[in-house]
Amino acid sequence: MKKIMFVCHGNICRSPMAEFIFKKMLSEKGISENFVVCSSATSTEEIWGDRGNPVYPPAKKELLKHGISCEGKTAVQLKKSDYDKYDYFIAMDSMNVRNIMRIFGSDKDEKVSKLLDHTDRKGDVADPWYSDRFDVAYADIERGCKALLKELTDA
Repeated sequence: MKKIMFVCHGNICRSPMAEFIFKKMLSEKGISENFVVCSSATSTEEIWGDRGNPVYPPAKKELLKHGISCEGKTAVQLKKSDYDKYDYFIAMDSMNVRNIMRIFGSDKDEKVSKLLDHTDRKGDVADPWYSDRFDVAYADIERGCKALLKELTDA
């Protein structure tokens, strides 16, 4: 069983998009039972007490355009204790990596990477919160998820 945590700043745009895109890919291949896939935030900006905000409406709308539901997903924060629970922490950008390292303190098992670093086009997934380009974020995330899935399954 491979355990993957997608991570972004607030866990309302890019990381939940990655979580549900990846879950759809796993389902289409009939291998969902071999994976645990979640997403989380490096900040608490979208979390109020013990409740997180739902997926940002434009991100949810973009997922729905591709037949993907994220119903029920709310923002959660990455915790130091997550390091021992997951095999991979897939960040959306360099700032996410820095913040993940701040939370974990170190990455002795080299579990942390950026999503697009699994593709031939290394770099960051631009934050659609600022660009309002959820279509571009979706395309980048889908490309990264396809490459990651291939890497993890040799498929």
